[in-house]
Amino acid sequence: MENTKTGGWRTNKWIRAAIPALLLHCSIGTVYCWSIFSTEIANYIGFSKGAVEWAFSFAIFFLGMSAAFLGNIVEKDIHKSSLIASICFAAGMALTGLFIWYGGAHKGSVLALVGIYISYGFIMGVGLGTGYLSPVKTLMLWFSDKKGLATGLAVAGFGAAKAIASPIMQNMLSGMGETGIYKMFLILACVYFVMMFLGHLLLAKPADWHEPAKGEKKPGIIETLKTKPIGNYIGIWLMFYINITCGLAIISQEKMIVKCIGLAASVGLISTISAVFNAGGRLGFSAWADKMKDRNTIYKMIFIISIVLTIITIATSGIKNGDGNVLLCVIVLALIFMVNAGYGGGFSNVPTLLSDHYGMGSISAIHGITLSAWAFAGLSGNQMANWIVNHFGEWTEVHGVQVNPTGYQTVLYVTCALYVVALLLSIILVRPSDKALAAKKAK
Repeated sequence: MENTKTGGWRTNKWIRAAIPALLLHCSIGTVYCWSIFSTEIANYIGFSKGAVEWAFSFAIFFLGMSAAFLGNIVEKDIHKSSLIASICFAAGMALTGLFIWYGGAHKGSVLALVGIYISYGFIMGVGLGTGYLSPVKTLMLWFSDKKGLATGLAVAGFGAAKAIASPIMQNMLSGMGETGIYKMFLILACVYFVMMFLGHLLLAKPADWHEPAKGEKKPGIIETLKTKPIGNYIGIWLMFYINITCGLAIISQEKMIVKCIGLAASVGLISTISAVFNAGGRLGFSAWADKMKDRNTIYKMIFIISIVLTIITIATSGIKNGDGNVLLCVIVLALIFMVNAGYGGGFSNVPTLLSDHYGMGSISAIHGITLSAWAFAGLSGNQMANWIVNHFGEWTEVHGVQVNPTGYQTVLYVTCALYVVALLLSIILVRPSDKALAAKKAK
């Protein structure tokens, strides 16, 4: 499915797939910059940070649900789906800015808070889901011999967006004064619309790829999933869900854990490094999987690495005793960085793992349904960790910062148990793919 070198830009896989994928994913990936401005939004509109935080949870929930319900639209027409993504993401961001402006003028306005939920959560969420899905199948078609590398490149753009956009947003917030928070949203809405619309115009499937015509019979999603034991798909869905839940649980407490081990002055730097590991895991793990007979091996590796580092951190009480201890600080940071890498790698390997098992025919729709795991994990991961931290342990002061070391350690007990469950699912329920079986027979 490689393009010809003499076919011009219209048959160039980088211009028709890789670049538009990066334009789309580097735009929508800025949803993970939420922590940069969430406190500013809460203060500006006169609500608690906890009340405002639900906007982010809703955004991730509707990302997954829109991907699940609109997967068929992506399957049939990537131009329509990428246009929907461009309009919804930019409109949601612009409306968020307007409701922040309204909330600043009417402190404590429920209309402003609900407007932010709808704009950032629902409207942007639809843009996130369709934008995330739109380039994935196209990438796998153009880069048929290196599907993992291709999808990893795009999904890495989603992960790297935070590292790229965070300093820009921080400069905008500090440079525009008190009203910078809503102005930033309005300006970035325009910037991201231009980027995504350009990606929409460039994105195209290879000319030799045949999608079934309207009257042509095509196996349904359920029929496709039944080509393997249904437990196989349930295993993939559950291990994907658990990996996201555990990742979000630890990532959501990352800044406080870093402060707990006495590195408050380096929080910004460590957050950037974490984002690099997140993006690197998306690209590295997926490219590595291209060389493996069974992509499920990557998930086993991710879970084993996470379990080992979590157990070491728990056994050494790294979070409790890390302040002033270089070795324990290194252990805790290794856990944070590798959880970020595994979290990203879990995302980038899902579409290629599904295509190895179920083929390319309905991959966008199946991938979309699988992303519903992201929707539910977006609600459960952060909230689970917050509940544990608020109900276990005691708050204490470390270098002038209130932290709960026992609470953070308790989060690790739960995530470690979940990682073990995910590993067992990967071993027991997820069968070897057709590619793996063919490789085994060829020996």
